[in-house]
Amino acid sequence: EYSQGFVQVLSMPSYPHHLVVAWLYQVLSTFVHQHRLGQVIFAPLRVRLWAGKYREPDLLFMARANRQRIHDLYWEGADLVMEVMSPDDPERDAETKRREYGEAGIAEYWLINPMAETITVFTLPKGRKVYAVHGVYDRSQRAESVLLPGFSVSVDECFGEKEPFDDDE
Repeated sequence: EYSQGFVQVLSMPSYPHHLVVAWLYQVLSTFVHQHRLGQVIFAPLRVRLWAGKYREPDLLFMARANRQRIHDLYWEGADLVMEVMSPDDPERDAETKRREYGEAGIAEYWLINPMAETITVFTLPKGRKVYAVHGVYDRSQRAESVLLPGFSVSVDECFGEKEPFDDDE
């Protein structure tokens, strides 16, 4: 990621990380396309938060009304971002990125924590740049979006078994 003239080299995502991202992409993308709400994309794609500050969220959503902010090389912000927390630097996703996405005016931020098996949904109160917690959801619950009414995911399914190989073979 690029920040204020410096390149930050982040650790490569793990296989379980990719499985969670892939599952979330399928669920979110299906919902967004069924309702013709906009565009969903996954990393790596740069998001410009402000001049000189770029991030590469795991998943991004841009509403149809904001499609003029989509460019070939990067997006100007996003309406919703999702990050699967990395075990090597959990503060980066939980604190730094949350603060930066809020300052950039991204309306909703989902923090998916595989270690705690929770999904936290943050929303920006009108006119604010600091997120409020909409909800912290565990395996017994469904994480719900404020920005996308009707969109929710089963936390249990998000962290559930995703092994593509049949053990009976």
